[in-house]
Parts: sequence; structure tokens; C-alpha cells
Amino acid sequence: MSFCLLRFRFAFCCKHEVSFIFCGCSLKRVHIYTRVCVCVCACEAYFSLQVIYARRKYSVSPPSTSGPPQFDRIFRAQVHCSEYFPVFLSVLWTSGVFFSQGVSSACGLLYLYGRLRYFRGYSQSSQQRLAPLYFSIRVLWVLVGSSVLGLFLSFCRVYLELDLRHELGCALSLV
Repeated sequence: MSFCLLRFRFAFCCKHEVSFIFCGCSLKRVHIYTRVCVCVCACEAYFSLQVIYARRKYSVSPPSTSGPPQFDRIFRAQVHCSEYFPVFLSVLWTSGVFFSQGVSSACGLLYLYGRLRYFRGYSQSSQQRLAPLYFSIRVLWVLVGSSVLGLFLSFCRVYLELDLRHELGCALSLV
């Protein structure tokens, strides 16, 4: 089976049920980081609701994006979290499909924790946003690294017929 990113194929299970296969990974197996995605989407919704509440509290009507400093911090925290959201989802899924569901799910939960701390810190003071921001960016870089490594290992297995993951496992068990 080809491991092309854009290739989708339908396969029939032995019970004649249709299962969807994406890049060699059955959707029955992606439930772990799918749950993380749902949690992150709920978190993004929470951030948006906080902006709505802040608009009411500080009397800032849409489409205005500036007001008292307290509102500005809440609004900017929500915008910053939303800016990173597509990048996070892309590397979360790429890491989960090509590298490891466990690693990507753990990183996803750590990223969510960092973003929640970032939002809370930035809402209180602009200086309290820095440590959680750096933490979540580090987690994002771990996801990028695992995505690149997973894509590289898949490329080697499919196009070079060299299973580096298996070779590394065999080498480590000999030591």
C-alpha cells in the first residue's frame, strides 16, 4: 500500500463494513489524538467565550478590538492562541499518523496545558504570559521534530525499502 499523503482508499473489512484508511492508518486507531483535538477545540471555544464576556464587562462592542488594558490582554491572548491553532493541529496529526500516537497525544495535552496557563497569565499581566508561551512553543517544536522524523522514516520505508525503525530496534536489542 502506498503511503502518499493525498491518497485515500476505502477497504472492506471481513464483516463487509466500510473502514476508512488514511496513509495506512485506520481511523479506528486515531481515537487517542482525536480526543486531544476535541479538547483543544473546546479550549479555543473557551477562549472565545472569555473575549465575549470581557467585551460585555468592559463595554467594548464589536468590531472594536481595543479598550481598557484588561480587555486588550484577554483579546490578544485569544488571538495569539488562535494564530497557533492551525500549526498545532497540522503537526499533531502528522506526528500521530507517521510517528507515534502516544507521543503526539502527550505533547498535545502538554500544549493544551501550556496554552491554558498562557491565557490565564496574559489575562492577568503581560509579564505572566512569557513562561507558558515558551513552554508551549517547546512542545510545538517537539511535535514538529517528531513529525519530520516520522515522515523521514516513512519515506525511507516506502521509497528506499529501508525500515530504519526496525533496523534501529534490532540494533538496540543486540546491545
